[in-house]
Order: sequence, then structure tokens, then C-alpha cells
Amino acid sequence: MDYKIELTEQPAQPVLSIRTRTSVGNLPKELGRAYQTIAEYLNEIGEQPAGAPFTAYYNMDMENLDVEIGFPVSKVLEGKDEIKASQIPSGKQVSCMHQGPYEASVAAYDVMSKWVMEKGYVPTGVAYEFYFNSPVEVPESELLTKIVFPLK
Repeated sequence: MDYKIELTEQPAQPVLSIRTRTSVGNLPKELGRAYQTIAEYLNEIGEQPAGAPFTAYYNMDMENLDVEIGFPVSKVLEGKDEIKASQIPSGKQVSCMHQGPYEASVAAYDVMSKWVMEKGYVPTGVAYEFYFNSPVEVPESELLTKIVFPLK
């Protein structure tokens, strides 16, 4: 797949999220639970997501992933219980869109990592994935995932 890499400067983005640790095998269940919990809370307070749901990966230990699961929101909102008010930090970031099964996104990660190294940028070590549709809505071949690496 031919990936179009984009370098942008982004403002801070307020989010509501749940941070947890899980294995990659249990990730779909954790994602579903977190998105549902946050969506119900947003509905309860009369707010809507301000963008696609995301997962931030703070490590790549497949047996003990440190992930933040959430939604961008239009303004800083109060959290509740395990739902925390947070933000995606401002700054330079590199991104690309992956179309296809989630498992195949490793190719996008490889292309982006190579691009970042070749251009002399330093990633923060966090990777974000924004999910523009879901396997419930479309065939795996049509899944759209925006992958973002914040840069130092």
C-alpha cells in the first residue's frame, strides 16, 4: 500500500478517555467497553464527540499494553469515575491513513517510522490511532485508521 505521510502542527485537543493496561488479545473488548462508557457519559451530559474515537499506545508490549481510549471533545469537560479529562498535546505530528485490516497497519507504522528517521525527527514514543469506521459497519478491507506519531 502507498502511504501518504503528512507533517502538521496541531493545537492541543481536549479528550475524555480511559487509560488501562491490557493484552492485545483483550484489546477489542476493552475498546468496546471504554467507548461505550464514554459515549454514555457524553450523552448523559448532553455533549457529542468532536471527532473519531482514538486509542493512544504508550508502549508496544503486546501482553501488557498501556493504552488510553477515548474521544476528542469540543472543550474541556469534567471526567467521571474512570473517565478522565485529558488532552492530545499540541505540537508537530506525522500521520498517515491506513485502509484495511487493523493487523495490516504494521506496514503503515514501518513506513512512518522510516520517514521520521530519514527526516531527522524524533517521535515521542506515543502512537495514536483514530478509527473512522468499524468492523461492525464495513468489511475489514474498508476500515480506515489514521495513525499519528507526535514528535518531540
